[in-house]
Amino acid sequence: MSSTGKPDAVSPAQIRARLERAWRGEVQAQYVYARLAERERDGGRARLLRELAAGEVAHRERLEARMRALGIEVPPRESVRIPWILRLQSRIAPLPRLLAAREAAEVSEVEAGGVYGAATGDPETDRLLSEIAAEERAHSLSVRGLIAGEHGSQPGNHAGAGEAAPASAGEQAERERARGRLERILSRERWHSTGGGWIAGAIYGANDGLAAVFGIVAGVSGATNGGRLVLTAGLAGAIASALSMATGAFLAERSEVEVGVANLEQERQEIAQHPEEEREELALFLQLKGIERGAAESIAAKLAEYPEAMLRVLAGEEFGSLKTDGHAVQAALAGGLSTAAGAIVPVVPFIFITGTAAFIVAAAISLVAHFLVGAAKSLVTLRSWWAAGLEMTLAGVLVGGVLYGVGLLLPVPG
Repeated sequence: MSSTGKPDAVSPAQIRARLERAWRGEVQAQYVYARLAERERDGGRARLLRELAAGEVAHRERLEARMRALGIEVPPRESVRIPWILRLQSRIAPLPRLLAAREAAEVSEVEAGGVYGAATGDPETDRLLSEIAAEERAHSLSVRGLIAGEHGSQPGNHAGAGEAAPASAGEQAERERARGRLERILSRERWHSTGGGWIAGAIYGANDGLAAVFGIVAGVSGATNGGRLVLTAGLAGAIASALSMATGAFLAERSEVEVGVANLEQERQEIAQHPEEEREELALFLQLKGIERGAAESIAAKLAEYPEAMLRVLAGEEFGSLKTDGHAVQAALAGGLSTAAGAIVPVVPFIFITGTAAFIVAAAISLVAHFLVGAAKSLVTLRSWWAAGLEMTLAGVLVGGVLYGVGLLLPVPG
């Protein structure tokens, strides 16, 4: 700030850089929201994600208009490079983690030091950046609602500078009563449970197979100076790891489907046995979304005339997503093959050579594989790919070094 209290002037080149940075951020954000909308199975949540993507397009267009007004050439959208890791993450990573990352990005953009968080000294540019900042705050609230499972949040529902319109004291008290009553109903339904997918299991399968068999190879190499026994032990370990992962993935996938089917059937029985309470439960869910009590009860009463429709609505509210069909064989193949692929890496050199040279080659290719598997884990964890790869490599060095040393101390039968 200057001594007069006004923001320091920013050079035209800095204003251009700020606008271009904001423009590129909007292109990237629109890409991510569009990919998330394609993956989201819930119609209401997918619609909200598409509206968020459309909001980012509107921001980009307004920034382009300002750039043209300042005589700044607007780059082609194709010039915005979407990092390959972001492309993969937006298609593979768990949706809740991607949403949390987007919320953090929306917040960071409007904080001090963010692309929308500081004045430029150009009144028209500052006005535009301030308006977009308010809308980005509204986006972050919408994304927060998605993370919390609030299907009905809408980007346009936030008043003023992106904040939600406050409820009256009476409405707030009514919602609190609804929340309390709903929690009492759900506390009786102890059979609710959830599960996970198998994609992350495949990545971690490769991780486990590689780490476990590299440890076996290192230990037996230390004990036998890289003798032929390493090949036998390594192959046995690889096969055991792959079979263990395959059967575990098969059983986990089938169990998840069984739990989903059981939960759905239990909810169906709840509707049949306690129709009044289930209707009240649905009305309370609707009230928590902001629907007036009388209207919520009317909607719930109408839905109660169609038990299967009521079942789908209640199941969606209580579970978010409920898995009632799956691919146990596909999960088993993915888990088993990924584990086998990771586990075989340290064994391959011993097929062709033996001795210390074989172990050195095995260690080298195993550590490279550790880095690649660690980088692949970032598709699920959203961590930096190189940091995740480096961490995995260091873990491989530790495992291999410790077990090689243990192997040197182990007695070997004559």
